[in-house]
Amino acid sequence: MKAKIHPKFYDKAKVTCLCGNSFTIGSTKPEIRVEICGKCHPFYTGEQRIVDSLGRVERFKKRYKVK
Repeated sequence: MKAKIHPKFYDKAKVTCLCGNSFTIGSTKPEIRVEICGKCHPFYTGEQRIVDSLGRVERFKKRYKVK
């Protein structure tokens, strides 16, 4: 294998979610920020809500005039 071609690996990289949840994982980045995690994801919480991606829900409602 070639030497010095692999990125530095962080055993305790901190992941922070928008909901405020944080946990540690192994990663090549020291800090990661995510929009949705296992604590707030609708599939795991049993709560039904729409996860809007780039305003698609608003565009759909505007196009079809759904209230």
